[in-house]
Amino acid sequence: MATKGGRSERVPAERLPVARVCVDVPLAHLDRPFDYLVPAADDEAAQPGVRVRVRFAGQLISGFLLERAESSPHGGKLAYLDRVVSPERVLDPEIARAARAVADRYAGNLYDVLRLAVPPRHARVEGQASKTPESPSGDEPVEDTTAEGEDVAPASADAAPLSADGATAQANGKHTGAGQATDAEAERAAQTRAEQATDAEAERAAQTRAEQATHAAPQHVAHAGVKSAAHAAPAGGTPAGFEGGADPAVGEGSDGWGNYVAGRAFLRALAEGRNARAVWAALPGEEWASRIAEAAEATVRGGRGVVIVVADARDLDRVDRALGRALGPGRHVALNAALGPAERYRRFLAASRHQVPVVAGTRAAMWAPVAKLGLVVIWDDGDDLHAEPRSPYPHAREVLLTRAQLADCAALVGGFARTGEGQLLLETGWAREISAARDVLRRHAPAIAPTGDDPQMARDPAAATARLPSLVWETARQALKTGAPVLVQVPRRGYLPSIACNDCRTPARCPQCSGPLGLHGAREVPTCHWCGRAAAAYACPACGGRRLRASITGAKRTAEELGRAFPGSPVRTSGRDEILDTVPAEPAVVVATPGAEPAADGGYGAVLLLDAWALLTRSDLRAAEETMRRWLNAAALARPAAAGGRVVVVADGSLAPVQALIRWDPAWFAARELTERRELSFPPASRMASVTGKAEAVADFLDIAKLPPDTELLGPVPAAEEQERMLLRVPRSQLAPLARALHEAAAVRSAKKAPLTVRIEIDPSALF
Repeated sequence: MATKGGRSERVPAERLPVARVCVDVPLAHLDRPFDYLVPAADDEAAQPGVRVRVRFAGQLISGFLLERAESSPHGGKLAYLDRVVSPERVLDPEIARAARAVADRYAGNLYDVLRLAVPPRHARVEGQASKTPESPSGDEPVEDTTAEGEDVAPASADAAPLSADGATAQANGKHTGAGQATDAEAERAAQTRAEQATDAEAERAAQTRAEQATHAAPQHVAHAGVKSAAHAAPAGGTPAGFEGGADPAVGEGSDGWGNYVAGRAFLRALAEGRNARAVWAALPGEEWASRIAEAAEATVRGGRGVVIVVADARDLDRVDRALGRALGPGRHVALNAALGPAERYRRFLAASRHQVPVVAGTRAAMWAPVAKLGLVVIWDDGDDLHAEPRSPYPHAREVLLTRAQLADCAALVGGFARTGEGQLLLETGWAREISAARDVLRRHAPAIAPTGDDPQMARDPAAATARLPSLVWETARQALKTGAPVLVQVPRRGYLPSIACNDCRTPARCPQCSGPLGLHGAREVPTCHWCGRAAAAYACPACGGRRLRASITGAKRTAEELGRAFPGSPVRTSGRDEILDTVPAEPAVVVATPGAEPAADGGYGAVLLLDAWALLTRSDLRAAEETMRRWLNAAALARPAAAGGRVVVVADGSLAPVQALIRWDPAWFAARELTERRELSFPPASRMASVTGKAEAVADFLDIAKLPPDTELLGPVPAAEEQERMLLRVPRSQLAPLARALHEAAAVRSAKKAPLTVRIEIDPSALF
């Protein structure tokens, strides 16, 4: 390291001497780049996207170098960069642009978004990844030997590290590393090689696209969900870059996409490099991971990159295996949070160095950098795991659509169910629907029946009130007799999560803290869910009764009841404590909570959906939509009706979600939900923001904020930790002014050093 005397003699670089740096400062009024001089000694290393250390307000802090400039509008004397932490360009220019757009959309700071996009540095891994063609296992964290605060950017709770599946470790390849690049020419040459197509087929496809001149330039209209602009549908109602019709040269061997009306046309558009955008309604029993892999392969064949985001590790494993089959080894990485820091960073480098064209992962992978982004994919976008719990709380769907808009690339929003946001993309013309014809759907769908319709009531008068009506028992018994497994979906985990007095039905509460009591087993005593105290001598405060009854039955109690009903068949559970991935094609009862349903070899003979009231009666705007999603995801695991697959939902057949399930019509249900939300001015038909904090802090914030004229204030309502919450509602066109006003108000309060903080969320996942 240079001495103080040496630093005082530093001279700026001859070319582009000014570096614009995003510094790690959480204050809203400092959310802007700051200019520093680039020392001549660091001219080659100080390139856009590298990590730097700078002096700011008397402290040495971290930052990202965003760009180099010839001059600065700042009239005073500029300080020098303290040093370049590493010449590794970890912040891709495309990611930097998307991060700025997302920060503006969610009224957040740029550096908060960059924390989510770029994982903490691991200095030794940078050298190892550049020196070795094959990455080590990396399951154990590799300790850095450099001095604290010198080479490693500080890790924080807001950092969102990326990781990759071990099956693709060899994808790191050979690349000139940060510790070895000694001149700008070598570094530029290495990056150029990394961006070139790695196989002759991709090169020929790219050349073919360059020779074609038949694609019309897309037009722009107001977009329902991304930066207020999206591609409009040309004449005939087909979105730009997505032409109908089957192409015999595309989709050979891809019969899965051939089952959909516009499936092969979508693959053709991807192979030709067009910006096809689609909302995909997957068929029941669909090998959806294989379809996504085929779309990725078509995009790679066209010479462009792919980013795929799924909700959890089980889905990621399926996509990882499908990509391995479609692309071959070393052509993709699977990013998640299951590995150690060293392995996470190693695999992030494989993506940031553009050594692989396809990146798949869970929520953090929405920021994965790839060369020449051509397709973004999100599966099951209604899953709440896609919502980022850290500031500024972006949703993976919105981030990916923003990237698709900025990069002018294709997008695929898929799932068995459809969200209101997905339906809005179709109604505004930004995307086209990919779905199967009704005759194809009937061949794939199981037979679905409710328990509360008139025929069932005539045969079983207790069907309207019984938790397990006779139809449920009979369906399960027939499936087990044929040698098929049975799936039972129960909304609540545990044994008896809620109990009440048997005499007066008063909910049982803890005598110490008034928390809800529950039972963890048949021989357990009531225990409080809040403080954990046992209430062995519980007596009802209303009537003095000591006998208890179940208010809510959990998965464990359901498994116990079914075990007694079917003593000859094994009963397995899948939930938070142990999640099963698959079950064999043999007689068994599988009791699972939503999201933990294992796949069965050959499909389930019967799927039983219990306790519908527990899902439909939740006080949540998306209760019906979430119920529909959970039911369809479980019912999709059943065999087709022709193979004996049956689904029974314990609910009244006249309910809209039940009707949509019976017909397997998520499009109708999504359109119905969106229409109702338009009438009530609820998202996504409008935009909402929440401001949460102490009452005086919220009042001060709203007094400062210069809200758009059409802003409607709702509240306040009580929030956790003795706080209150205000909801702000505006038309969709006013999202940008609202976000800007909220960010400016936060900047004023941070400049004033307001002692009480407020939490700002745009499009909060929960409104009530």
